[in-house]
Amino acid sequence: MSESLNRQLLRLSTLLQLEHRARGSTADTLPFLIVNETASVLPYRQAVLWQAAERRGGRIVATSGVALHDPDGPYLRWLSQLFAVVSRTAEAGRIHAIAADALTDHPGIAREWADWLPRQALWVPMVAPGGIVVGALLLVRDEPWTEADEHVLEYLCGAYAHSWILAHQTGRLPWAKRPLPGKLALALVAALFAAGFYPVRQSVLAPAEIVPRDPVLVRAPIEGIVDRFEVQPYEAVRSGQALFAIDDTQLRSRLKVSIKAREIAQAEYLQAAQLAVVDPKAKARLSVLQAKVEQQNAEVALVQALLERVRVSAPRDGVAVFDDVNDWTGKPVTVGERVMLLADPAQVALEIRVPVGEALPIDVGAEALFFLNVAPDAPVAARVDRIGYRTSPDTDGTLSYRLKAGFEGQGEGLRIGLKGTAKIYGEEAPLALWALRRPIAAVRQWLGL
Repeated sequence: MSESLNRQLLRLSTLLQLEHRARGSTADTLPFLIVNETASVLPYRQAVLWQAAERRGGRIVATSGVALHDPDGPYLRWLSQLFAVVSRTAEAGRIHAIAADALTDHPGIAREWADWLPRQALWVPMVAPGGIVVGALLLVRDEPWTEADEHVLEYLCGAYAHSWILAHQTGRLPWAKRPLPGKLALALVAALFAAGFYPVRQSVLAPAEIVPRDPVLVRAPIEGIVDRFEVQPYEAVRSGQALFAIDDTQLRSRLKVSIKAREIAQAEYLQAAQLAVVDPKAKARLSVLQAKVEQQNAEVALVQALLERVRVSAPRDGVAVFDDVNDWTGKPVTVGERVMLLADPAQVALEIRVPVGEALPIDVGAEALFFLNVAPDAPVAARVDRIGYRTSPDTDGTLSYRLKAGFEGQGEGLRIGLKGTAKIYGEEAPLALWALRRPIAAVRQWLGL
């Protein structure tokens, strides 16, 4: 048996096994199988599964290579626009290649094509029996798609469509099809309606970190390059102890030049003073030369004062709070730039970053519990004492409100830099409002209210 025939049989066997697995998948596992396991039959760089819907043009349900995708990310937003355009065309019900050049009516989508997808893209609709399009699979790669590839995908996506309908129909439990008695259904509705008015205390979870309370900022006294550090991160220091030093090479060279310029100005002044006895012109230049000498004296005094400030000392006892020595050594700094904090290790506070989407009406004095990552079973009580009035971006770009909380006599042993999760309690509200808070916010944003 030839090697070519062996490869064909192996590919056919893989195709049949994939079809068998798809028909046995559930509604939760089938999308993941479609976008990832199809690569065992045909190679591609990425696959995106789109589910058709009667309203709003459908939605993206899965992408290859990831278990969960962010529907609000820029990549999926662009893909949603592309699917909305392709699904409305006359060719949406058959397999066909799509390219940026064909999107002349949508220049925004075509312009960003090269940022997200390779050149070769194939639209593969999943057509169920009866001609119903339940969704589509978008496959992209660098090599062109062949007619043989399209035949294989047409057969495979037909099996996917049948499996899709089967998985969503069998997902319901048999007893769920039987209608409930009228009185029992009415009683359940009434119970749910009454439970919606039950008051519950609102709360929100947010990342938090132990930070120093009222620290002293140690700033760069002059402009220059950080030469060396005399302390390590979180090291205890005493008042007057050296912390770091600015490179003084340029200042020392500047001092030598200034001293030499002062000597020249003094020599010119002395020469003019001797000539002033017999030369009226030299006498007239004395005031100018004297001002020049004073200017050079001021320059020398300035450089000497700057040299005295290259070595920065601790203004008080405390702990040096900064990340890493290597982050600062050799880095240029400007006058007033913060280099580190000096904090009292016994005076700590809790900084909480509440994302905008999770924000609740929180007042000063609200209760909070801090769950340390190193000891999640021993929460520490705290109370909010400061609330930021505007948002600021976190390291990951998420906008959040910054809250500060003080510990109620339980802050002993909490080291600066420890992280965890804080639970902040708000006011009481009906259970229905607590449960529907996010949907209501989403509807309000969608309506622009």
